[in-house]
Amino acid sequence: MEQQRRLGGFFEAWGDRLYRLSLRLTGDPAAAEDVVQEAFLKLMAGAEKIEGRSRLSTWLYRVAYNASIDRLRDRKRIVAVPEEAEDETPPMPALLVDFLSPEEMLEDAETRHALDEAIAALPPSLRAAFHLRDVEGLSTAEAAEALSVTETNLKVRLHRARLLLRERLSAFVAGRREGHA
Repeated sequence: MEQQRRLGGFFEAWGDRLYRLSLRLTGDPAAAEDVVQEAFLKLMAGAEKIEGRSRLSTWLYRVAYNASIDRLRDRKRIVAVPEEAEDETPPMPALLVDFLSPEEMLEDAETRHALDEAIAALPPSLRAAFHLRDVEGLSTAEAAEALSVTETNLKVRLHRARLLLRERLSAFVAGRREGHA
């Protein structure tokens, strides 16, 4: 009974976070709910088997990430999750503009929609790195552990995600600036 109460509290604390990660990866609310359920069922089935090296939250993120990628593969939207070559230099944005502040971007519905579309267009591995670090606020070490990659690889993925987002949003922001000038 005590274990169920503790797991219930953990679900309250982490269920929404796992749902947001899975929804960001799959784009499907039903699949995201299934992923959260799967993660907590795995936790209930083997909580005592989780390695002491991992924090429980990091373990749950890893389970949710892997389950989300599995659902993407099942839908054949992707054949495999390509690993980014670590020595490949990401392209610089073609159009450099002064960006809006994060507060301005989130307050404006049109800008928020453009940001959401740009994030959704990222490859799953970059989208997950961006979500865990910049949305959920995990440390580099925690996010790397959740995605089962090295900290260096996570930093590369995060850097590429940010560059791609900047590239995709540059034209939008430039057009907004011209419209307000």
